[in-house]
Amino acid sequence: MIDSLIKGFIVGVGASIPLGPLGVMCIQKTLSKGRLSGMATGLGATVSDTFFAALAILSLALIQDFVNTNRAFVILGGGVVVIAIGLKIFLTNPVKQIRQNRGGKKLFEDFISAFIMTITNPGAIFLILGLFAFTGLKVDSASSWKIIISSLAGVFIGAMAWWFILSTSINIFRTKFRLRQLLLINRIAGVIIVIIGLFSLFNGIWQLISKYFQ
Repeated sequence: MIDSLIKGFIVGVGASIPLGPLGVMCIQKTLSKGRLSGMATGLGATVSDTFFAALAILSLALIQDFVNTNRAFVILGGGVVVIAIGLKIFLTNPVKQIRQNRGGKKLFEDFISAFIMTITNPGAIFLILGLFAFTGLKVDSASSWKIIISSLAGVFIGAMAWWFILSTSINIFRTKFRLRQLLLINRIAGVIIVIIGLFSLFNGIWQLISKYFQ
């Protein structure tokens, strides 16, 4: 049980460390709105990663078949979502964000945005599956419920630990940025996320075209 918790923790950290669009968004939210916003963003990604891990445990073959069969559409949809979130960040006024920092509704929006961005990324599924194999975490639907729960708890704790460290570290430097610099960071973060989304979008389109002409 302890072994599966530790291995799950490693999976959670490993799934969160790559600084893709979620990492950029977490940094941007922390600088613009504070640590709680960065944590809410990380929590959205954590819940999504834990959900993927649960699916991997309970129906591994089914997930792989679905993603492989519909990979182009999943990538295409994920690209659209990432572009939309990137554009929203690009157009957001950081001054207004700071004034609304205390709003629980806004934190929930940060959580939902991160969750949707992660859940529509098929790469997250394969990353978690690869980390399962890397850590030697052998758990499936036939395992005892204690092993399953401890593995998923490890994934959740590991992922959340990373987002806590990232948002807390970035928050330390938050006071050193002026509003004009925060606006520039919003623009840069938005552009980076949109570019990542465009790559995903065109990748999905290319896979659809290639499949059609085969």
